[in-house]
Amino acid sequence: MLAVAVLHQLGRALSFAGGMTWEILWALVLGFLISALVQALVSKQAMRRLLPDDSPRTLAVATGLGAASSSCSYAAVALARSLVVKGANFTAAMAVEVASTNLVVELGVIMALILGWQFTLAEFVGGFVMIALMALLLRRFVSPALEERARRHAEEAAGEDGHGHGHGADAAATLPLRDAIRSADAWREVAGNFRMDWTMVWKEIVIGFFLAGFIGLLGDDFFNVLFVTDAPPLLRTLENVIVGPLIAVLSFVCSVGNVPLAAVLWSGGIGFGGVVAFLFADLIVIPIVLAYRKYYGTQFALRITALMLVTIIVAALIVDGIFGLVGLVPTGPRPSRTDVFGSVGLDYKLVLNVIATAIFLALLWLSRGGSASSPCEHHHGGTEVGTGHAALRESAPPGV
Repeated sequence: MLAVAVLHQLGRALSFAGGMTWEILWALVLGFLISALVQALVSKQAMRRLLPDDSPRTLAVATGLGAASSSCSYAAVALARSLVVKGANFTAAMAVEVASTNLVVELGVIMALILGWQFTLAEFVGGFVMIALMALLLRRFVSPALEERARRHAEEAAGEDGHGHGHGADAAATLPLRDAIRSADAWREVAGNFRMDWTMVWKEIVIGFFLAGFIGLLGDDFFNVLFVTDAPPLLRTLENVIVGPLIAVLSFVCSVGNVPLAAVLWSGGIGFGGVVAFLFADLIVIPIVLAYRKYYGTQFALRITALMLVTIIVAALIVDGIFGLVGLVPTGPRPSRTDVFGSVGLDYKLVLNVIATAIFLALLWLSRGGSASSPCEHHHGGTEVGTGHAALRESAPPGV
């Protein structure tokens, strides 16, 4: 009987994990594809022109790029690393990372369907607040020397993984966009980058979904004991916005995939600010912190994680305060678990996931027998090929 019960719970956990995977599969593939395209087709000079500093104008550009990239958190971190390797300002790259996990349409739609439109609005408002706070904290607590060491570590890690970015410009970046799209070598380079990014973090992603599935088995009573309910409102909110990220860190959630677990917490008694903090915390879960360490080194990983945690807590408090003042904190019935976890059906997710799976398999097939470094290592007269992607060429107007 015990074995049957264990197998039943294991099956439920795997079902929850599968449901979460189904919710975000297409966004995950899209994010890694964008990262691979950036690595292959954008030159260092162009990236330095596009995201050269942490000025308000550059951060606005970075926010727009992040919102357009529509990434899962794992893919967003890989994309930010690619931008750093390409020469983008660190703060601007972090703005892209935050925006691509908080200011995206698919996340807002899923959140509105499961949690309500107030949470969608809170996520968007909080995303802008987080970017502003991160810019201030990075300027204050990350020295240029530490940033440069982290950049060199990212370049070396990219080279070791087969990207070869640490050695110079990519061959595909020398082609005009029209020619790059038609070039088999350019697409092999994109495919190689895609494979290498997946190779770096696929274990963390699988472990994350697996553990999130088991978290989904926990009953509401489990979460109820974690939240203060008989204290003044300010103390309850403060406790919630601290506990929320800690639950996220332990549950390994990922961007769009953390919405179902946020709904579990919301149904289990956590306050509005706590849910918002939990949703923001997908960029400091343990697999992401391990990715930071792999990409930038231990010292920078610890620094950026601590700053991100402070940013999340403060941003959640600000959002909770604003929404409380204007009466936008939801007061209606909270979702049940049957409303939370995704299932396969004839809807937009089926279409997008089929397309994403086809793209995933096609890129893996295209990258077979090689790596991203092979098309990057072209030399002419002993000197590496120059740079210049038509969409972001060096001839672009200054500051663009």
